[in-house]
Amino acid sequence: MVALALRARRLRAPLARCLHTGVPARASMGGNNAESSTHFGFSEVPTGEKAKKVREVFSRVADSYDVMNDVMSAGVHRVWKDHFVHGMGLPATQASSPGGVRVLDVAGGTGDIAFRIADALAGSAPVHLQQQGGSSAESGVGARSEVTVYDINTDMLRVGEQRAIKRPSLQRAGAPLLRWVEGDAEKLPFEDNSFDLYSIAFGIRNVTNVPNALKEARRVLRPGGRFVCLEFSQVENPLLRKFYDEYSFHVIPAMGAAVANDRASYQYLVESIRKFPTQPEFAKWISEAGFEAVSYSNLTFGAVAVHTGFKL
Repeated sequence: MVALALRARRLRAPLARCLHTGVPARASMGGNNAESSTHFGFSEVPTGEKAKKVREVFSRVADSYDVMNDVMSAGVHRVWKDHFVHGMGLPATQASSPGGVRVLDVAGGTGDIAFRIADALAGSAPVHLQQQGGSSAESGVGARSEVTVYDINTDMLRVGEQRAIKRPSLQRAGAPLLRWVEGDAEKLPFEDNSFDLYSIAFGIRNVTNVPNALKEARRVLRPGGRFVCLEFSQVENPLLRKFYDEYSFHVIPAMGAAVANDRASYQYLVESIRKFPTQPEFAKWISEAGFEAVSYSNLTFGAVAVHTGFKL
């Protein structure tokens, strides 16, 4: 069987690239942004420049991104991501989708979430696909699932594709097709009602206009499709929050300097977390984008939260 990473071509989105960070300053949910500036961490920058600045950050950190995740979280990010993907209910979705499951993983450049999703789908694939690696055309029943990794940053996608080639689990029978697409989360180059699941992990806070990205997420989901988001959030306990702030602002940038030789990028990442809305506020944004049955759950005292909603 040919490796999935080799079978999937990168699709270049014919779009202006402008992904990644919170809502423009004082912007309304309607997306009518008359303001000329937005936040980049704790700084104010022209709205049109933010995407470029965020893209530069992730180009600098791409090669050390996964190592730094381990260092900053002492490996706990792996537990968060496992929990996130387990909660997607992929086996049940696949069982009810004879045409195969289509997943869009946004801001997924290095593949951490996509690889977990692929493994979950491969483990619950129809028996004929697990045994033969076949397609619906070959067997007449059940189609191969697809996971599209979507990111604005070329360097993050490069790292993800390189990692994919080295993963034997992506080459086994029944594994979904993996695609790598570069583009803007606010202007998805996909048709309406295209995906069963939209996932985004540690990326939504980097989108220039989050409400626009949420509306795009809903547009490309099929009726009944699910939006799931894993993101740094707000520690609710005041005492724990004080400790978390000390660690974030004094330790993480120092780690970035020591491990990745890049203090500034990790200072931005810490600041971007503090600029993101609280869990209830973000849940409200998701509802206002048109999703229903919106809910969230906290992990590690609220340092991270999982938000979910459905297109009904």
